[in-house]
Amino acid sequence: MTNPLYDALFGKHAGRTTPFLHLPDGTVVSHGAFLDMAAQFAHVLTDAGLVPGDRLAAQIHKSPQALALYAACAQTGVIFLPLNTAYTAGELSYFITDSGAKLVVCDAAALGPVQDIAAPLAAQVLTLNGDGTGSFADAAAAQPCSFDTVDRTGDDLAAFLYTSGTTGRSKGAMLSQDNLLSNAQLLADAWRFDASDVLLHALPIFHTHGLFVATNITLVAGGSMIFLPSFDQDQIIDALPRATTLMGVPTFYTRLLDDARLTRDRVAHMRLFVSGSAPLLADTHAQFEARTGHRILERYGMTETNMNTSNPYDGARKPGTVGPPLPGIDLKITDPDTGTQVPPGAVGQIEVRGPNVFKGYWQMPEKTAAELRDNGFFITGDLGKLDEDGYVHIVGRQKDLIISGGFNVYPKEVELILDDQPGVQESAVIGVPHPDFGEAVLALVVADPGHAPDLDQIQAATATALARYKHPRKILVVDSLPRNTMGKVQKNVLRDTHARLFTG
Repeated sequence: MTNPLYDALFGKHAGRTTPFLHLPDGTVVSHGAFLDMAAQFAHVLTDAGLVPGDRLAAQIHKSPQALALYAACAQTGVIFLPLNTAYTAGELSYFITDSGAKLVVCDAAALGPVQDIAAPLAAQVLTLNGDGTGSFADAAAAQPCSFDTVDRTGDDLAAFLYTSGTTGRSKGAMLSQDNLLSNAQLLADAWRFDASDVLLHALPIFHTHGLFVATNITLVAGGSMIFLPSFDQDQIIDALPRATTLMGVPTFYTRLLDDARLTRDRVAHMRLFVSGSAPLLADTHAQFEARTGHRILERYGMTETNMNTSNPYDGARKPGTVGPPLPGIDLKITDPDTGTQVPPGAVGQIEVRGPNVFKGYWQMPEKTAAELRDNGFFITGDLGKLDEDGYVHIVGRQKDLIISGGFNVYPKEVELILDDQPGVQESAVIGVPHPDFGEAVLALVVADPGHAPDLDQIQAATATALARYKHPRKILVVDSLPRNTMGKVQKNVLRDTHARLFTG
């Protein structure tokens, strides 16, 4: 037997002295050195008693060591659960508890709260800091630089990623080795990646985009990455002449366009700019082409499926579309009420099927059955249409999920905080267009009779309870919320009313 994911992404690079990670301080980590570190980490996992199928939850800052932890999980058959570094202790508690993580790896600064969460669950806790230090690294230091890779099959689970809906609990999407590997191989081919590519990587690695798209493609192709901790405009501008590709969210591109240093000469060495995780405004697309001569390639994916569609590498990249379905992936537009396919040009719900589609939601059979059809089609919850060329246009979401700066925000979670504040009778949270973030979180609150809510205090409360990207960009006090005859708040009306709040 073999381990398909590890073998294809990591194992084939064993012993290679070719560069893999170019770090901000000038250090270069070779493929071979990276795999030596991953093997040491794999020994720590097995010494901690983890066996294939156990879950490891990691809330750690982006670093070569954080990436090596992912490789170690693949090599040992442990299911990797990366968690947003912005999550508060309250948010973290749910994911660790629900996943049944046997080991939690966190930053030393969060050790106390994480230990409090892990103790009742009998989960172990080790630390791994952004600079590569911590108790996990200490445990790995004396370990051998080789590890006997655990046999796995393509159908075995490789990762959990939690995804938010508009109501209810977050859902743990179960991703198999085949789900991840098939998509990486497909995208590397579709976007023409090879060993000569240098990807400018400034995305987080707790997210599909940065980990299972950007990183996996680079590993499959055998290329290297300029590995930045986060988006830093100066670092990005400085690195562009040394890179061949960049993957980003719309915010990356709007901020680069505001910088006079972004010129055709600076990007002359680049061959591809990719955007995803949030809608790219057509104006941004046009401005970027006028400035650089490059047409941004926009694609469409989600936590449960990785990438489903892409504008072509060769051929028309249409602003406002996410391109046709990728090879081997079936996509159809259906009537949300009947499930029947609608004709081209008609709006309906997007359904996809292919080797990229996840295995279901962890411990949520009812949710899985509701969204994953018996014939293999996944009901994405997004609304779209197909044009005459077979390109997909995303026109909205059935659910009220907000994607701000590439991160998912579900309104109910924010509304619960707002509704609990003094002077607030009720609230509604929506996403509205924003030139930098794609969408911004907007909160509308109705005051209790005779009270005036303290908006500064409300903002402070959300800052304490929620990750920063979930904070409302603005809070408006309104007289009432529009409702239909069943008493449900009409968020579509609110979105229409406030659609130009941030765009003029």
